[in-house]
Amino acid sequence: MRTIAIDAMGGEHAPEAIVKAVLQVKPELPQTRMVLFGDQNKLTELIPADQLDDRLAIVGTSEVILDEDEPVKAIRKKKDASMVVAANYVKAGKADALFSLGNTGALLASGIFIIGRIKGVSRPGLMPTLPTADGTGFNMIDVGANATSKPEFLVQWAEMANYYANSIRGIAKPRIALLNNGAESDKGDPLHQEVYQLLQESSLNFIGNIEGNELLEGKADVVVSDGFTGNAALKSIEGASGVILQLLKNSLLNNGIKAKLGALLAKDALSSLKKQFDTARYGGAVLLGIAAPVVKTHGRSTERPIYYTIKQVDKMLEEDLIEKFRSEFSK
Repeated sequence: MRTIAIDAMGGEHAPEAIVKAVLQVKPELPQTRMVLFGDQNKLTELIPADQLDDRLAIVGTSEVILDEDEPVKAIRKKKDASMVVAANYVKAGKADALFSLGNTGALLASGIFIIGRIKGVSRPGLMPTLPTADGTGFNMIDVGANATSKPEFLVQWAEMANYYANSIRGIAKPRIALLNNGAESDKGDPLHQEVYQLLQESSLNFIGNIEGNELLEGKADVVVSDGFTGNAALKSIEGASGVILQLLKNSLLNNGIKAKLGALLAKDALSSLKKQFDTARYGGAVLLGIAAPVVKTHGRSTERPIYYTIKQVDKMLEEDLIEKFRSEFSK
């Protein structure tokens, strides 16, 4: 039976939203055991007694890593934090994967320093799945696990993301693109120029550079970036999306009866647009290169995105993705 260690105390809506998602997804994953780490009393109050069985358990912890905590110091000093205890369960082989909504830096540190890297992987990369205009979505790696990068890091991230897109998203031959400031092969700084050549010489389905304004058009299945640029691009996408949706909502609701009637007439079209750019159904961001699945979803997440992320983690375990990485990169 597969076992997922879940930090039940991370995120703005913890532990209530996490427990609701776990109880919702539990009947759909009969081969999966979920262990919740956190405040024993709070979790016991939220989970019906008849639901605590061989497929759902609680491990009580006394500490929580907060968003304002310095990541590496926190995982070293807060030994009984829900995230740290969950990571140690994975390290000890008591669980197969780690999922948290908590402090991103602390989760990255837990993955790297507690669970450990796959042999042969130079640097793990953080990879979310983002929406596109055609509804297929794309993976972007790295979006912030590494402040500085070397060419070989980006090539490995492309290789790992290629495996993920193929095994988890079912894309037969993922299109790989390099995030750059122009389409031409000689664009960018020396790092990006060298990465371009390495990817072109690889066996990957490399389609060349992609610019920031093309990311959501669905031109690539995997977009590779250095961590600094990738994080800036991710935050720009999230910020712009939120602002546009809010402006649209305000425009429709605050401009008189005609605008409200127009909104009513366009309800189906607006619902379709909302569904197309629904990030919840893509799950969380994966820290690729770690010796077990380590997955992070947004701290503001409610029950629905948590539900989808648990299913995403389970799919990674079902497909034995880490063993595929291990086999490839240990060479």
